[in-house]
Amino acid sequence: MSAQGEPVEAPRLLGTIFRRLIRDSGPMSLSQFMGESNARYYAAKNPLGSAGDFVTAPEISQMFGELIGLWLADIRARAGRGGSVHYVELGPGRGTLTRDALRAARHHGLDPQVHFVETSRALKAIQAEAVPAAQWHDDLSTVPMDAPMLLVANEFFDALPVRQLVRAAQGWRERLVGLDEDRFTFVAGGQPMEAAVPAAWREAPEGTIIETNPGAAAMMHEIAGRLANQGGAALIVDYGHAEMQSGSTLQAVRAHRKISPFAAPGEADLTAHVDFATLADIARSRGVRVSGITTQGDFLRAMGIQMRTERLAAGAPHCKAELEAQRDRLIADDQMGRLFKVMGLSAPDWPDGAGFGPPG
Repeated sequence: MSAQGEPVEAPRLLGTIFRRLIRDSGPMSLSQFMGESNARYYAAKNPLGSAGDFVTAPEISQMFGELIGLWLADIRARAGRGGSVHYVELGPGRGTLTRDALRAARHHGLDPQVHFVETSRALKAIQAEAVPAAQWHDDLSTVPMDAPMLLVANEFFDALPVRQLVRAAQGWRERLVGLDEDRFTFVAGGQPMEAAVPAAWREAPEGTIIETNPGAAAMMHEIAGRLANQGGAALIVDYGHAEMQSGSTLQAVRAHRKISPFAAPGEADLTAHVDFATLADIARSRGVRVSGITTQGDFLRAMGIQMRTERLAAGAPHCKAELEAQRDRLIADDQMGRLFKVMGLSAPDWPDGAGFGPPG
C-alpha cells in the first residue's frame, strides 16, 4: 500500500506518491520516507549479491558465519545450559549466515530450532532453500519463549527508519522531507523538539544534526526483555558508532554504488549508522549483560579468523589468495573492519560472550 493507502503496481511509483502526499499535506517525516521506501524495496526484490545492490559479510566468506556459530556454541556451553534452544535471526538475507553458523555450531553440540524474522516474500523463498527447517515470523512476538534464545542480527538495525533533529535558529526542530519544485529536499519542521534531544546535545551549535531511531530502541527493548525472561544471548553486527555522534549518516545504495537518498524511493536500500551506545544503555536498563562493543575486525581476530583462514587454505592451497582477500575485506580497517561494530548481550545469569574486552 502507498502512503495514502492506494495500491502500488511498481516501486517506481513511490516517488510520485510521496510528492503528491507532500503537496497535499505538507512535508513528511524522514522516518516515514525511509520506512516506506525500504518496505517497498525489500518486498520487491532480492537485493543481495553481485547481481543485487550490496554484499553483506556472510556472502563474502563462510568464515564470518562459522565464527558466529562458534560464538553461540561457546556461550551456551559456558552457560551450562542443556536442552533445547532457539536460534533467531533478524533479517536473515539469503540464509547464508545461518547455514554457515549452524554448520560450525553443530560440531560443538549446538543444534537449535531455527527461527527467521523476515517479511520479504522474495527472500523467504531463498532462505527456505538454504535452511529448509526454519520457521518464519513477521516479528519477535511469535517466536517461542519456552527455551533460551540465541539471537543474531547482521545488518538489520541500519535499515530501521531514523528521525533527524536539527538545531535551527529558533531551537531544535525535526528534519522533514519537503519539495523544492519537484525535487525532494530537507526542511526544518515548525514543532519544538527539545524534549527529544539528549541533554548533552541541547546546547549544540546551530546547524548540528543528530539522529534518533525509535524503531531500533523498541526492538532492543524487546530483545533485552526476552533475554532477561527466557535466557540466552544476542550478537548484533552492523555499521555504526560506539558513541552517539552528530551529523547525517543517511545513505542509499543501488547496484553497489552510493546514490542520493532521494534519487529512487523504493528502488534503493536506505540505511543509517547504528547508535550502539544507546542500544547498550537500553539493554542494561532491562538487566541484560553487555559483553562489550568492539569493531568487527577485532572481534573476528579474537574469534580466530586468522587460524581459520590458514586451515581452509591448507585444505585448498589454490584458494589461498582468495581466502586471504576475503579475510582482509572482513577485518581490514579500510574495508569492513573498523566501520562495522559488534555488540554482545547475554541474560543476567549467562556469562559474557567471547571476543570482547572487559564487560561494558
